[in-house]
Amino acid sequence: MKILAFAASNSRQSINKKLVTYACSLIPYADIDIIDLNDYELPLFSVDKEQELGQPALAQAFFDKITSADKLIISFAEHNGSYTAAYKNLFDWLSRINNKVYQNKPTLLLSTSPGPGAAASVMKSALHSAPFFAADVKAHLSVPRFFDNFDVTKNIINNNDIHAELLAAIEQL
Repeated sequence: MKILAFAASNSRQSINKKLVTYACSLIPYADIDIIDLNDYELPLFSVDKEQELGQPALAQAFFDKITSADKLIISFAEHNGSYTAAYKNLFDWLSRINNKVYQNKPTLLLSTSPGPGAAASVMKSALHSAPFFAADVKAHLSVPRFFDNFDVTKNIINNNDIHAELLAAIEQL
């Protein structure tokens, strides 16, 4: 089984990348590819840009990564209550290749933030929109107060309840 995992953020210190990486460490039975959105940086999407450039090779490469995966794990960062610009831009390019971006893959959605909201706004958006783009969302989990619930020196969730919730979500994947 091949799992594609990524944080929907281009921050080099992304707490969502830490979360998705930790979640993947709990799955011993899979070939896991954790990718970085920074490796897929694209020009700002517009129809004019698409007519000028065609479909960028990096967008096709990312789409091909999804195609080759059996399952997806995505951890969403929240910027001003929505997706990060880096993720939204990549997603817009991908949706021009095929609007079934997630290709009916079983998907686990995660999110976290430093505050108590746990990136709930972006999670709500993702839960609403992902099925329209052919994500088979099996489970989701939002982790509040990341720095209280995640030991950044050991790179583990240190809250037993949240750890149990994450394990349960992974089991549904």
